[in-house]
Amino acid sequence: GGRFAVREVPNAAAGRSPMEIWCNEAQERYMLAVEAGALERFTAICKRERCPVAVIGEAVESEQLELNDRLLDDKPVDMSLPALFRRSFKAHKDIFVTPCKEKLIDTSNITVEDAVERVLAAPAVGSKSFLITIGDRTVGGLTVRDQAVGPWQVPVADCAVCAADFVHYAGKAMAMGERAPAALVDAPASGRLAVTEALTNLLAADVRVLSDVRLSANWMAACGDDEDDLALFRTVQAVARELCPALGIAIPVGKDSLSMQLAWRGAQGDEQVKAPLSLVVSAFAPVDDVRRSFTPQLTPREDCPLLLFDLSGRRLRLGGSVLAQVFDLDGGPCADLDDPAMLRRLAELLAALREKGAVLAYHDRSDGGLFATLCEMGFAGHCGIAIELDALGKGASRDDAVAALFAEEPGVVLQIDSDVMSTGETTALIERYGLADACFPVGRANKDKRVSVNHGGRSWRWDLMELKRRWWNTSYRIQALRDDPDCACEELERVCDPDAPGLSATLTFDPEEEPGRAAPAIEKGAAPRVAILREQGVNGHMEMAAAFDRAGFTAVDVHLSDLIAGEVSLAGFHGLAACGGFSYGDVLGAGRGWAAGILFHAAVRAGFEAFFTRPDTFTLGVCNGCQMLTQLKDLIPGAAHFPRFGRNRSERFEARMCMVEVMDSPSLLLRGMVGSHLPIVVSHGEGRATFGEGMQAAAEPHVCLRYTDRPGRVAATYPANPNGSPGGIAALCSGDGRVTVMMPHPERLFRSVQYSWRPNGWGEAGPWLKLFRNARTWLD
Repeated sequence: GGRFAVREVPNAAAGRSPMEIWCNEAQERYMLAVEAGALERFTAICKRERCPVAVIGEAVESEQLELNDRLLDDKPVDMSLPALFRRSFKAHKDIFVTPCKEKLIDTSNITVEDAVERVLAAPAVGSKSFLITIGDRTVGGLTVRDQAVGPWQVPVADCAVCAADFVHYAGKAMAMGERAPAALVDAPASGRLAVTEALTNLLAADVRVLSDVRLSANWMAACGDDEDDLALFRTVQAVARELCPALGIAIPVGKDSLSMQLAWRGAQGDEQVKAPLSLVVSAFAPVDDVRRSFTPQLTPREDCPLLLFDLSGRRLRLGGSVLAQVFDLDGGPCADLDDPAMLRRLAELLAALREKGAVLAYHDRSDGGLFATLCEMGFAGHCGIAIELDALGKGASRDDAVAALFAEEPGVVLQIDSDVMSTGETTALIERYGLADACFPVGRANKDKRVSVNHGGRSWRWDLMELKRRWWNTSYRIQALRDDPDCACEELERVCDPDAPGLSATLTFDPEEEPGRAAPAIEKGAAPRVAILREQGVNGHMEMAAAFDRAGFTAVDVHLSDLIAGEVSLAGFHGLAACGGFSYGDVLGAGRGWAAGILFHAAVRAGFEAFFTRPDTFTLGVCNGCQMLTQLKDLIPGAAHFPRFGRNRSERFEARMCMVEVMDSPSLLLRGMVGSHLPIVVSHGEGRATFGEGMQAAAEPHVCLRYTDRPGRVAATYPANPNGSPGGIAALCSGDGRVTVMMPHPERLFRSVQYSWRPNGWGEAGPWLKLFRNARTWLD
């Protein structure tokens, strides 16, 4: 049981009733059970982190729940737990539904050209860039695979992959699946499709066996109506009682929202709107090696076939598909996973192909069907595709190009590396896993930058960039309404430019070269201490500490509250790293609140000024830390040229991988890197540098990094220049080079696996590790 005090709950309106406090659903609160002996240490941690905490009660041995109200001198709740958690009984419900004859979808009046135009523009199919680039996907430094794929950073990844730590290659993967529109045709089929889509997405990662996967099921339905109740019952039965046991997969967690309806009385009487039954499945699995994930990025090699593994027996059903939606077509049947054993065998085949290193590209078939799948693979690889449909259509239940291109039956497309496996070896392996009847050659990639379709003696051709423009257009139009429209237009033109260079890397140094080879004393000396400085809301400290640790430092967690309390002094450090994040939620803008906590505390201000003045110290400020340090420029020798930072030109938070050039500057952290062109992560909302009158010219000799859109050319347009800083300025240093401030995040890229794209041949060390090693070498 438990004994609680309702008035101990933090509450700005002290006069609220016990019911209002006890039943409040504020989601910004967390409940934790803490051992009594650890309570003092726990509250000390909360104080250090500036995290409000209240002790509201205790657990007791008696099975009684007691809520005391000292204000009213009352016990609003005083009941036994058995009464609260009484046994629930199964309900029986008789439902009578009149079956209706299924109407088949007729595609005879739909042209391939019209279908391509409409399907690629549908929100379920088109680019989701407008949503993806406004969220920080690299915070924590453990992200290995995010949505952006390939040198052109096309948002088409099948799953997310994160490393488990900053040293090894084991990790975890997550993917999602949902097919709500199909529930309007066949609710149980929509549930099976949601699970299958989550799994075919997840299998892009190095999942050892299917039984390692765990699912989370989020159910949404409008309960209370006979048809909706029956649809939910049958779908839960199909997924939880039949499909998942057949696959050997558990669903240990989930949630439900079973009141997805709205009723009101209008001028015409009672009216109602109901959401269709929806199941959103999240799939999770451990990953043996995060480096062995597949992506949709095609390699433009005509000798490497594209193989479709169709798990439907070539049924090509269109009910509830995007094609049906964009042409307003009712009827069915809808896609389905008819044989779960085929999915199990596909997982085993993919594991075998991964061991051989035979897969160049991988993508699942879902929203938009085969055509959307292949187009997204072509967009990621910046290459054309010759699509051949005769093998898929031959003998299928539907033999028309529209159905073959846009049916959303479960399946995956692979590009096989012919240098690793010959056609005969590939065929033999596919036969070994019993998938010969499910495998169809559907084309080849090429350097032509055109997409062609051949079927039954007919052919269609499109320019790759015209298709990409159509696919990106919906994202562009939403972005233009929400953000700065000029930025949205500049991005559309860049992503649809056939000559856009994409990400690249030209290095003037060897990332694998350790400083100990040049300065052997580093190996012998004690690891110097670097203060990893943070404040409330800062969230980039773990990866910053890991980067300095890898470079030979002892990284020490230092909260500003530690300095204010006098528990820590900067005098004991040679290095200071101010980390990225959102200090004070950035409600004061660009690190101002964090800087104020230093400037308006005399002892803390003096400690920082003394640290900056010492000639044996260095400082790195990244993102929010960069913004904060520029507010302290009066304390930093030779930093008068530091700018202020304002809202990005796009008027949105920007999370991207951009190209920068390392400039010739006094920065000690960038020595030996001058002239290099390489990718770097940006994640900020206020990164636009603004200078006082005449100060930009004074800052020019101290510019360390510039954003570029092509090697050697400063980026003037969005998104290559993600915040609109003049001259593409991304980093600056003080006059003697001991203080370097930058908006991008090198600490999130000190390992090569942390890059969403990297050239072949890179080893363990990412190029930005040299920045941290430079600090170690300079100190020695």
